[in-house]
Amino acid sequence: MPRLFPRLALVFLALSSAAWAFPRLSALSKGSVVLFQGDSITEGGRWRQSSDFNHIMGQDYGYIVAALVGAEYPERNVTFINRGISGNTVLDLSRRWTTDTLALHPDVLSILVGVNDAFFSGGSETPQQYAHAYEKLIVETRAALPNVKIVLGEPFVMPVAGRKAGYEGFRAHLKPFQDAVIALAAKYHLPLIRYQDIFDAACRRAPADHWSWDGIHPTYAGHGLMVRAWMKAVDAAWPVR
Repeated sequence: MPRLFPRLALVFLALSSAAWAFPRLSALSKGSVVLFQGDSITEGGRWRQSSDFNHIMGQDYGYIVAALVGAEYPERNVTFINRGISGNTVLDLSRRWTTDTLALHPDVLSILVGVNDAFFSGGSETPQQYAHAYEKLIVETRAALPNVKIVLGEPFVMPVAGRKAGYEGFRAHLKPFQDAVIALAAKYHLPLIRYQDIFDAACRRAPADHWSWDGIHPTYAGHGLMVRAWMKAVDAAWPVR
């Protein structure tokens, strides 16, 4: 685990290079709160019962976003919160939504959930149930926090390790869950990060195991791609006025 920190440093350098212009991110205004919600991809090994700033954000795309924004725009004093929990489905999010989302009053809410719903819920949840529960979260959040900016992330899978054999089957099984997120983003006019397309394109540049170590969880390089995509989506959705 400690070896990850030098790797993250390389990601920071790459993301801060002259070849990639740092976005303005006007949605992240002074004193705003940014909340990342989801499953283990978002949790990133964070310490749930800790106030230690070395551990509260985990080691993932949200952590890297927080690090880069904090370094680039310190005068904004943006607060970043991670409430991702490993193994969570959208129904799990529903059960803790009041305390872990609404009570935190985020100005920007980023949601990435679906891989557990598709692959690890024991077949107890259909894409239709997933879509219904997900939509309910969006509606409840908008009612409670009318000014919140919501960002949706598309769940994804890559042909690595246990997902390599029969990969097309995994893709087909995940697709209706992906389609549900795409439809919700369109219905509620929310920015959508097409992570599957992003990783598909990345796998044409380097092997899939460069971007993910098990087909579901990104490597540091994979999280780096997610950071760029997240910032681009947020920048485009709420441009400088």
